[in-house]
Amino acid sequence: MLLKQKIYAACLQLVETKIEQFRASLLDLTQGALNDSKSSAGDKHETARAMMQLEYEKINKQLEEVLFQKNELSKIDITQKPTQIIKGSLVQTNQGYLFVSIAIGKIDVENISVIILSPQSPLGIKLMGLQVGETATINSTNYTIGSLS
Repeated sequence: MLLKQKIYAACLQLVETKIEQFRASLLDLTQGALNDSKSSAGDKHETARAMMQLEYEKINKQLEEVLFQKNELSKIDITQKPTQIIKGSLVQTNQGYLFVSIAIGKIDVENISVIILSPQSPLGIKLMGLQVGETATINSTNYTIGSLS
């Protein structure tokens, strides 16, 4: 398996794991609310229910964001061989590897650190369309494109 395929698989696995965790948290909150409704009444009860509802909404929003990321990731064709940086490009720069896809941050694959970034991120915007040998500068740091896949 090529490095790009392994990075893509690691991203997909990370997103799947987050989805499972958020769904488990929502299930726990739902069950907690059901159990709580069978117990005491009063101001403490109402405050606890309101806090649970806020937590449920927060987790549900995070779940929606991760489901969106999974959808965006599924649209990427990692078999293409781009001549310029596009969504789905694995870019080797003088600053390390970058995978232009979704905003995840840094991951390690085969002892190689790879920054997984969105094409809408500040660096992603500057990189899009660049070719091997060209340079993008952000925050006084130069990213010279060494190779693309």
